[in-house]
Amino acid sequence: MVLKAVLFDFNGVIINDEPLHEKLLEKILIEENLRAKPGEYQEVCLGRSDRAGIGELLTRRGRVVSDKYLDELIARKSRYYQQQLTDLEKLPSYPGLEDLIFQLRAAQIIMAVVSGAMRAEIEIVLQRLNVAQHFALIVAGDEIPTSKPEPDGYLLAVERLNQQFPSLALHPYECLVIEDSFPGIEAAKRAGMPVVGIANTYPYHMMQRQSNWAIDYFTDLELDRVKTLFERGVEVSEVSGG
Repeated sequence: MVLKAVLFDFNGVIINDEPLHEKLLEKILIEENLRAKPGEYQEVCLGRSDRAGIGELLTRRGRVVSDKYLDELIARKSRYYQQQLTDLEKLPSYPGLEDLIFQLRAAQIIMAVVSGAMRAEIEIVLQRLNVAQHFALIVAGDEIPTSKPEPDGYLLAVERLNQQFPSLALHPYECLVIEDSFPGIEAAKRAGMPVVGIANTYPYHMMQRQSNWAIDYFTDLELDRVKTLFERGVEVSEVSGG
């Protein structure tokens, strides 16, 4: 078995924007004459799509959540998000990301993004960071009906990569996922993919308990070691954290 693809989560992995999302969700709630509660963003929204997160926040407050109502709120939040990015001279990405992308390109390992974020948001960030050309595809939250921890997004990425590269013959166990949240880690594991938990959102020891490997920074990811483990045919359940 060979490592053929690395699938990146987006929020909290490629861009350090979780505080911005929390702020914007609070803004949306206030505009709907509702109030945010301390810690609720981390409990309900972190690692999940806006559809899942906003929908649950409204349901908890007794709102009747129609598809049209939810679509309007998601679109409004996305507009706010894109405007905030436009106002930033430099986007808050994570150290070591560019170097890891370089290593993966040198090793001819395909890269993709699998996220609950809106496609327009992902594309803007990848373009602003000048890395869009290195990702073979994007699976975004507005393209799939489910949210992490469901594995659908990761499985769809494998399906689309095989359509795009028929000779790849990609299987889920030949992918490595990089995630920062518990729903994302669970989604990857349910898809049958080994997962690296990066301690951008939660402490290292919490990532270590949940993921197959845990790292503090991208620079801690030993690609050669990971490739060796793949070549040995190590199963997801057999890889220990650390």
